[in-house]
Amino acid sequence: MTDGLYAQFQTTKGKIMVKLEFEKTPMTVANFVGLAEGTKHYSKKGSDPADAKGAPYYDGLSFHRVIPNFMIQGGCPQGTGTGGPGYKFADEIDATLKHSGPGILSMANAGAGTNGSQFFITHKATPWLDGKHTVFGKVVGPADQKVVDAIVKGDKITSLKILRVGTKAKAFKADQAAFVALEKGLEERAQAKFKAQIAKDKAAAAAKVAELAKANPGAGETRSKTGLRYLTLKAGAGPGAAKGQQAEVHIVLSLPNGKVLDDTRKTNKPATIPVGAPLRLAGMAEGLNGIKKGERRFLIIPHDLAFGKAGSGGVIPPYSTIFMDIECLNLK
Repeated sequence: MTDGLYAQFQTTKGKIMVKLEFEKTPMTVANFVGLAEGTKHYSKKGSDPADAKGAPYYDGLSFHRVIPNFMIQGGCPQGTGTGGPGYKFADEIDATLKHSGPGILSMANAGAGTNGSQFFITHKATPWLDGKHTVFGKVVGPADQKVVDAIVKGDKITSLKILRVGTKAKAFKADQAAFVALEKGLEERAQAKFKAQIAKDKAAAAAKVAELAKANPGAGETRSKTGLRYLTLKAGAGPGAAKGQQAEVHIVLSLPNGKVLDDTRKTNKPATIPVGAPLRLAGMAEGLNGIKKGERRFLIIPHDLAFGKAGSGGVIPPYSTIFMDIECLNLK
């Protein structure tokens, strides 16, 4: 066995050995190992704060969800998919770790930042999960994968042992204090990254405003108290849009780096948006207020009026500013 940190599942169908990515995803692995060895605080009843139990967490739990030709899922103390260790923690996505084939060990979640104790192991490549679930290990060989493929709903983890081979693996700590320190470090790095993202987007927005002002002499800029900015690139006619109306609009949605997310002009399928109604993009809802038929605006939507700190679908990074070129074709 090569140097590394391993999880050895004994199941009702046989042994599954998994090598854990403790160097690339240390917080996630510390959580998993700490639960497996009982060195990390948890509460199987889901109480908050979690209590120190000092007993292995996974022993005796079942694979409560099995989807043939997709994956097996376990780690729920209730056996229903609704349970957890009494706390949640952030995603720890490493871009080099993909759902690239069978035998990938990854965290199950209910959305960003909702990791706990549930995990899954793949039957095949599942690339649509990349960026949404934290990959933190891989089944070591074909014999172990055969056991994964043989698991059916209700099969149990009779025991889960952690094996440490080599100096680095033996030095890896997975108790409560280690997890808290790793979690704090991840949050600090994330905040530094987000601050850099916001600063970069702010500079890109300033450059875009200057570019549009030069290309559209006389374009007026409006700034609201919420932080929304927009330039009027083309004047409209008639009364401005009022709450309760439907605005038929062309939209080009993009990131400050130039990546286009949506463009209704390309499909020639205008969107119909209710004026004054709550929208997921709060900045879009605000930017429609008072728009006239024929008017074209370029909106610079700050992250807190867009997709916020979570981003969206692995496509829009957290804390992203959104650019929106919107033209009102009609008001009804």
